Amino acid sequence: MQLRYGFRPYPNGPQRTALAKVFGCARVVFNDALRAREDARAAGLPFVTSAELSKRLRQAKKEPERAWLSEVSSVILQQSLRDLDTAYRNFFDSLKGKRPKMGPPRFKSKRDRRQAVRFTANAGWKITLGGKLRLPKIGDVRVRWSRSLPSVPSTATVIKDAAGRYFASFVVETGPQEVLPTTTPEVGIDLGLGHFAVLSDGTKIDSPRFLRRAEKQLKKAQRSFSRKTKGSADRDKAKVRLARAHARVADARREFHHQLSTKLICENQAIAVEDLAVKGLARTKLAKSIHDAGWSQFTAMLEYKATRYGRTLVRIGRFEPTSQVCSACGIKDGPKPLHIRTWTCGACGNVLDRDINAAVNVAKAAGLAVSACGAPVRRAPVPAQRDEAGTHPEPRPTTTRQTGIALI
Repeated sequence: MQLRYGFRPYPNGPQRTALAKVFGCARVVFNDALRAREDARAAGLPFVTSAELSKRLRQAKKEPERAWLSEVSSVILQQSLRDLDTAYRNFFDSLKGKRPKMGPPRFKSKRDRRQAVRFTANAGWKITLGGKLRLPKIGDVRVRWSRSLPSVPSTATVIKDAAGRYFASFVVETGPQEVLPTTTPEVGIDLGLGHFAVLSDGTKIDSPRFLRRAEKQLKKAQRSFSRKTKGSADRDKAKVRLARAHARVADARREFHHQLSTKLICENQAIAVEDLAVKGLARTKLAKSIHDAGWSQFTAMLEYKATRYGRTLVRIGRFEPTSQVCSACGIKDGPKPLHIRTWTCGACGNVLDRDINAAVNVAKAAGLAVSACGAPVRRAPVPAQRDEAGTHPEPRPTTTRQTGIALI
């Protein structure tokens, strides 16, 4: 499988200037090609092919107003055209229903929060014996290698984020030697907001709430940025400080997700999670807390790590009534308000924790070998029914569907 490894390069002053020139040239080529296709579409002309765009690029280098395009590697400019083709292909596939809905390609701006260029094998980049990243027409850039690459990378992508940090991303092929030894435990996970994750064995993992804890510092940085005069150097400095504050929050959340997902993958042979409708839930009044939790990023990490290490990840449907069904007897007791955290099953009399019960039901819906025995369930006294002693009552009919979230 292909994986992406990221490292922090530290270019010096001239190298940062050269990278800024590379970012700008790649952006101009992308925007020129996009404008050519948009103009052809508006005029009712045929779709401009990649070969025609490449021909126009070679002609543009000979013109005085575009002669500075020759100062960067031509492979980077050709890669911008291929990136545009990929953006159009993804857009057309979304219209055909082959992938999630997405919009058409848009024009890039030098004020975008993320600038990136990709160096393919034809660009002549390499990692030197001294451990530096040699980029064409840029030089040998110092890189902090936090780990070794498992194989020779096929591409190298240089990224600059809004905080002014540079990243070098490499695509590598990994072999089957990374499969972990087989283990026995299987677990279901109920994701939420009160607790980030509740496991079917009764373990509750608190939500770090990185964004909520940093709100005071973020508000201060945002206030300082908004008070600066537009176009001034002080405003640019305040913008970088604000971006760095948000980057610290995102980095802390990503590190938490990595540590937790790795721990779960190493300790369990199979994992079951709900396929939550995060986009829909992010449009509610709980949007800030849902974005702060980062469920999509966490489940994506679980998915690729399970594939990499030979584990099994099962996603159950978002409309499974995990909070309505008793994990002990299987009786559906209907929807319950979110403030009810424990409830007593009217059939078997077990007192159930709402979150642990939902995690057990997630595991059962995925077909994992778990039972309600792993959850702290205590037997409550249940009086006998007057008409039919010793029988279970019929479940109450309900018309309310689950929204896909089991914990608020």
